[in-house]
Amino acid sequence: MASGQAYPPFEEESPLPSTSVQSPQQVADDEVPGPSVPWVDPSPQPQSLGMKKKREWSDESEEEPEEEVELERTPEPKDTWVVEMLCGLKMKLTRKRASAVLPEHHEAFNRLLEDPVIQKFLAWDKDLRVSDKYLLAMVIAYFSRAGLFSWQYQRIHFFLALYLASDMEEDNQAPKQDIFSFLYGKDYSQRPLFHKLRYQLICSMRWRTWVSPEEMEEIQAYDPEHWVWARDRTLIS
Repeated sequence: MASGQAYPPFEEESPLPSTSVQSPQQVADDEVPGPSVPWVDPSPQPQSLGMKKKREWSDESEEEPEEEVELERTPEPKDTWVVEMLCGLKMKLTRKRASAVLPEHHEAFNRLLEDPVIQKFLAWDKDLRVSDKYLLAMVIAYFSRAGLFSWQYQRIHFFLALYLASDMEEDNQAPKQDIFSFLYGKDYSQRPLFHKLRYQLICSMRWRTWVSPEEMEEIQAYDPEHWVWARDRTLIS
């Protein structure tokens, strides 16, 4: 897995959360099927006064000193015990894993699926080399761990999460390079920035990059008729 220079994420108290992800100048060139569209920074949406701004990461100037602030993290969901079998005075308990994936994370994912660049990318990846249903389920899992508000997730977060999912699950690491080919074409200048943001994503998740098969199935079971779950690589002849 490629690694970049660490820029610790930080958070501060602010009544109006805002994102500060820098928009690259180019998404793709004319020599690849990907679009040539800059990343869009949506205008901040109002939040209630006194609300803590969740952690966010950006590609601000590397020369500015960063003040370390103690992070206020959302409490981790706790596992629960459920009764599986009751026989006389004996009972069998099983431990049920508490999922951190909330409906808002599914909503953020669905909103990004309406992005024209992401739609073109999914159509472009006809062999599902980097966007089959399991890798896409991992994108939702990563959204639940990164700690941003649902409206803060942008196009770049989708591609960062998808690249990281391919990093974790695929033995053949070549297909994930298709993401670079689609976004930047033959322009290599944007790749260091991409890897820097990827590293910040990993740090924001506290290095919890592994997603269990059970969690992937649970994510798909939230909306089993969703069209992305039909992207099954094993069904391609």
